[in-house]
Formats: sequence, structure tokens, C-alpha cells
Amino acid sequence: MRRRLLGGLAALLIALTGLVTLAAQPAQAAAGFTVSGGRILDANGNNFVMRGVNHAHTWYQDRTPQALADIKALGANTVRIVLGSGQRWGPDNAANVSAVISQCKANRLICVLEAHDTTGYGEQSGAATLAQAVDYWISIKSALAGQERYVILNIGNEPYGNTNASAWTADTKNAITRLRAAGFEHSIMVDAPNWGQDWQFVQRDNAASVFATDPQRNTIFSIHMYGVFDTAAEINDYLGRFVTAGLPIVVGEFGHNHSDGDPDEDTILATAQARGIGYLGWSWSGNGGGVEYLDMVTNFSAAALTSWGQRLFNGANGIKATSREASVFGGTPPTTTPPSSPSSSPSTPPPAGRQCTASYAVTGSWGGGFQGAVTVKAGAAAITGWTVTWTWPSGQRFTNTWNAAVTGSGDAVTAKNLSYNGTLPAGGSTSWGFTASFTGTNTAPTATCAAV
Repeated sequence: MRRRLLGGLAALLIALTGLVTLAAQPAQAAAGFTVSGGRILDANGNNFVMRGVNHAHTWYQDRTPQALADIKALGANTVRIVLGSGQRWGPDNAANVSAVISQCKANRLICVLEAHDTTGYGEQSGAATLAQAVDYWISIKSALAGQERYVILNIGNEPYGNTNASAWTADTKNAITRLRAAGFEHSIMVDAPNWGQDWQFVQRDNAASVFATDPQRNTIFSIHMYGVFDTAAEINDYLGRFVTAGLPIVVGEFGHNHSDGDPDEDTILATAQARGIGYLGWSWSGNGGGVEYLDMVTNFSAAALTSWGQRLFNGANGIKATSREASVFGGTPPTTTPPSSPSSSPSTPPPAGRQCTASYAVTGSWGGGFQGAVTVKAGAAAITGWTVTWTWPSGQRFTNTWNAAVTGSGDAVTAKNLSYNGTLPAGGSTSWGFTASFTGTNTAPTATCAAV
């Protein structure tokens, strides 16, 4: 997000082309966050899905301590901190950044630090290059060393406008290479060009090669979703291609409205939840330049949530309902495998009237593989848990799953709810997803659902 309005964006998206699929290798460094199979893992090896907001620290430093406390109180597990590298704002020096990290940790928030000065390079006067952003990170390395468990380094915000966006690929590779050579072992996040919205698909189509440049295979891609992403088809296609390719993606910024169009925030939230993708809404408070409606609270007051703040924190698939604190703070992570039961304990039948259905759908396919989604819907009564089973008819096998605890024995599949998506009201639904391989015919199985 900028403190100015976006430059003119193309009215139509160019034809979509596929991401090159790359099997993500586990990161070599184990000091902090890592990437494995397209998923973000915290330093304890547990899945971590960002649920949080952006805070404009460099312009509102006196507001930061209370803002972080309030953001945490509303349920967030992550905050993306706007820093100035000195090219246009700041600089936020090492002592300043150390204080911010300490405040994040005190509030049990994962801290995504970003250098904002790169915003709109090539179109915005005075914008910093990615190389200059790397210079900044190296200059404050003392504040970041040893904080890999709590900090993700977002090299530069929206590092290209719409001019010469193709240069993003080489510049991003060079930035990653320099940071690793300088000894940074953090997960690195990279923003897309086109003011973050990648409507020319430079990030999307070059993500695999950028990821491979990182010797630690510990790079996370970030897309900003504003007016370019105003339809469900565009949102699902963009995010789905990264999931299919096994590449980590987060929605690093998005809003409910914007001067360049009307983003489909409901689909952004629902798709992120269904596919286990992180999101960080823009922004807590203090917006100007005609986009004040993107404030989540009025004048930094947590007691004065705006309609956007209410939607993001308290709405369907919002932060309150879906956020889980990072396990590095000592909390109990969500269950990732179903608990075992003593073999002597008989199964307890579900209470009468509790029923559910499971709808299986293929949402994308490629040579030898496909992506699917399973929608679980409660019947006429509320349920507190569900189990979906089927038998693969064509020898298919999972390569990744999310939002369910899935086990298999040969062709038999069992999927159970996680701690946060088992309770459904009457008629309510939730979804879980997967990628899988197949040979020959990809015949759909018949899924059944049992409720408790």
C-alpha cells in the first residue's frame, strides 16, 4: 500500500500462463521459520498461517506499543511493520528496530519487517531500489541476528510500479543472494511488482526460479490484492497456481475497497482459509491520500473499529475465527494428526440427528497431478466434529493436504476436522483441500461424512 493513489493499472488481465512446478526443498537453516512443501513452518516445525494486519510504524512510532497490544487483543498472530530505510522515510535504525521486535515478542506476535522506501520504483520519485533495501538490512543486521524465530524479513514493499516490471526477477534474485551471503538466515519475503499486484504476472511466472536462487529454499512470495483482484476467478487462479507449484504464498496486503477498483475481500478471506494461506490486511490506522477508508480503527482506537476492521477481525474467515498463535510462544499448535484411541475403547455413536455431507471436487489439474477441495456441510442440527472417508478408485495419492488431519492406508482415506473447523452450525459448511497424483484415469471417489 502507498501513501499515494495507485498508478494506472491495466483494465484487463493478460492471458494466464502456468507456474513452473517446483518441489520445495526443506530449508537448510533451522534457526527460525522454514519452508517445506509450500507450507510455512515455525521454528518448532509446526505449520504457521499468518493472520494479521499491517501497521505503519515509521510514520506513527509513538503509536506502535499500544497498536501492537490492541492488534494482539483482537486475535492477530502476525503484524507487518512498515519501516523506513532512509531513502524516503526514516531511517529506522538498529535500536529502533530492536525495540519494535521486542514489542512484537512481548505481545506474542510474529513480526514481518518491510522496507517501504522501494514502493513503486520506476514510477514513484525517489523510490529505493531493491539493492538499496538490501544495504539497509545489512546496516541493521545487529537488530535482526538471533531473532529468526520471531522475525520474517520482507525485503522491500511493492518494489516496482508498472514500468519495467520485468526487471523484478533479476533484482529479486540478486537481493536474496546478497542477503544470504551476508549471513541472514531468516525466512525472506518478496513482494510482487506492479505496485504489488503482479497483473503482468512477472512474479507468478518466475517464482520457481526465484525460489531456487535461495540456497536455503526459504523464500516466501507476497501478493497485494486490491482492484486487480476483483473477481473470485482471478483470486483463486493466482493463489491456486502457487499452491499447485508447491511454492509458499501469502496475501501481504489487501483491503475491502480501493481507488483502483473493488477487491473481492470475501473470496480472498475464504480462499486463504480453505487453502491454508496467510493474509495481512492493510492497515491498522493512519491512512491518508484518499484511502482513509482502509483504516481498521479510527484514530488508532481499538474501541472504534471501522466497518473494514469489523469485517477483517470479526467476520467470516476473519482473524478472530481463524488465527492461531505461533507455537514458538509456548502455545499448543493446532492438531495436525488425528489423536489415537485405545483399541479397547468402543466407538461412541454420534448423537441422534447430527449429520453431515461431503462434496468432492477437482479444482485444477496438470500432467500427473491435480488439486481438489472437499466441502463439509452440517445437516439440520449443529455438529461439533466430522470425519470424511473414501476409497481412491484409481490409485490416486495425496502429495499435500490442508485444513484437515488426513491419514491413508492404501486406497482408504480418512480426514478429520482440526481444532478450529469442526464446530459447524446447522447448515454451516467448511472446506479442506489437497493436491494429489494420479496415473491413467482420475476417477472421482464417493466421499461420505460422519458427524459428532
